[in-house]
Order: sequence, then C-alpha cells, then structure tokens
Amino acid sequence: MTTITQAPYLMTDLGQSTLYTMRNKNGMQVSATDFGGHLVSVLAPDRDGKLADVILGYGDYAGYKVNKYYLGAAVGRCANRIGKGRFTLNGKEYQLALNDNGVNHLHGGTVGFDQKLWAGKVISCEEGQALRLRLVSPDGEEHYPGALSVTMTYTLTDRNELVLHYEAASDADTVCNLTNHAYFNLAGHNSGTILGQRLKIYADHFTEADAESIPTGRVLPVEGTPMDFRDYHRVGERIDADYLPLNYGGGYDHNWVLNSPAGELGPCAEMWDEASGRHMTCLTTLPGVQFYSGNFIDGTQLGKEGCYYEKRGGLCLETQFAPDSVNHPEWPNPVLRAGEPYDHTTIYRFDVK
Repeated sequence: MTTITQAPYLMTDLGQSTLYTMRNKNGMQVSATDFGGHLVSVLAPDRDGKLADVILGYGDYAGYKVNKYYLGAAVGRCANRIGKGRFTLNGKEYQLALNDNGVNHLHGGTVGFDQKLWAGKVISCEEGQALRLRLVSPDGEEHYPGALSVTMTYTLTDRNELVLHYEAASDADTVCNLTNHAYFNLAGHNSGTILGQRLKIYADHFTEADAESIPTGRVLPVEGTPMDFRDYHRVGERIDADYLPLNYGGGYDHNWVLNSPAGELGPCAEMWDEASGRHMTCLTTLPGVQFYSGNFIDGTQLGKEGCYYEKRGGLCLETQFAPDSVNHPEWPNPVLRAGEPYDHTTIYRFDVK
C-alpha cells in the first residue's frame, strides 16, 4: 500500500508550498508539490533494483518560477498551442495571450496552472493514499471564458504505476486540455541525453504542423517517415533527418494521433533504456500525445542536484487534445460545455526488461 509523507517545500510568491512524497511497497518513490502541480522526482528501479530519479526538475523556487521548459509542470487551462491565440466559441471570438514568441498562445498563457498554488490534500484510496490537488480558475483568467474547477489526483500503485487523473467542470462553455510536462530520462535525470533510448508510439498518424508548430489541418500517415515509431526506434536514430517536420521542430515536437479510441484507456507509448533495463509504458484516455525530444533545452538553467541539463536531456510524452484543436471541429475537441464533466486519465507504468 502506498503511503504519503508531506513536508514544507519552497517558499513561493504565493506562500509556502508543500512537498508530498509517495512510497509504494516496492520502494518506488514519487514526489510532487502543490506549487504548479509539479512532479518533482520519480525514483524508479533498474534491473538490479537500484533507484534513480528519472525526471528532470529544479532544486529551488527560482527554477520553477521561470521554468521556461515547463519541467514536470501541470499544464492548463489549455495545453500546447492555439494559433494566434484566437478561437471562436458560441459565436464569440476570444483573444488569448501571445506568450509563444509573441505569435501564438502556449500552455495556458502568461500565468498558467503551473504557476498556481493548488490546494493539496492526502486522501485515502484503494492503493492506500493519494494526493489530491484542487484549483479554481476564475472566469476571464488568461481571457478564457467560464470559472473552471479542476481536480488532479496523483496516485502511485503497487504495480509501479503513476496515475494522473484529471477532472474539471465549468460554469460556462470553455476550453480545457490538461496534461503534465514531465521530461523522462530512464538512465537518470543527470545522465546525459535520451538519444540512445528506445521509443515506441501507438499511432499510425500524426498532425502536420507549420514552422510555428501550429497544425496545418492535415493528418498524415507515419509510414515511411521518421515519424514512424510503431516499432521501437532509438530517439536519435532519425532525429536529424532531412525531413521538413523535423526541420521545423528542431527534432521531434509533434502530436501523434493515437490508435485507441478517445475516451478509452489505451496504449500510448513505451520508452526503454536498455543499459539499465528501465522501461516505461504510457497509457491514456486522451486522443493524442506530444512527443517532444527536448530540442530547446540549452544548458543555461540550473537543475536539481546542481546539474545543467543539456539539449535532448529528456523527452516528454504529453497526453492531450491536439494543438489548436479548438479551431479544428473535425478533430477530437477540447471544448468543455457548461456542467459537463472533464474526466481523463494518464498512467506511466514502470518496469524492467
């Protein structure tokens, strides 16, 4: 059974934050904080039972306050990009902050959910204990309509699964697309790049994007391209191929359209570090995943344990509705109607092979 301890963590501009540490019967540990819902550490065993922290993060508030890479962050109200920060809902056009190079809207705006102090509580569950985080985003915050009430529940199971359960409801029609921006490196967060680690994505198609990472509207087959991860490939095997989507993104930074039906928990991706044996399986109820290969990490921000993360030092598997999908009604859509429940789950399961 999982137990949770809590301790004072970082003093933020919003007040004292708390660090919650979950431990299961296998010795696996996950730490998270109520500041921004950040995942702070994930200690997973290798084939010899040795624990290593497999997510990137910071050791102080200064890092998390700037956090231009969104390391471990809970992202909302709308994850990923909205083209030119504009969408129309019920005949009304909304203009959001252009916090992505002054051109597009990114990860909820200037002050997203990753910069909020959530209300944290340890609750009882079938697994023993879980962490519940709650937040109310008022009507008009970051120019989104509707007061949105959000609950995130983080659970560590005895099957070495980190379960992220997202629930939300709004008093008016709005946009809701919640994710976590953890960067994984299964060799250890300070071990170098993830280019030699293997990845598999359960998707036959991806959404084509332009030079600003906004979807063109075309959904393309992965077959015959460097985007084909239906079988294991090393992350670095084709990352620098002369292929326009990779040229635009400086590597992988794209949405894959998952094969599983939206709303049903199904396989998303697998990641495997052969040297340590650590293996991670991602499952989700969401229709897409943004595989981002850490292309813009530049080694200038101090991470935890005194390390500076290098380019491609970790990868993200951000489960989501596709970028700019609010402007593509033909796709699974992040519009949340007033009074309707938003209810999605993403699981990261750790084992060895």
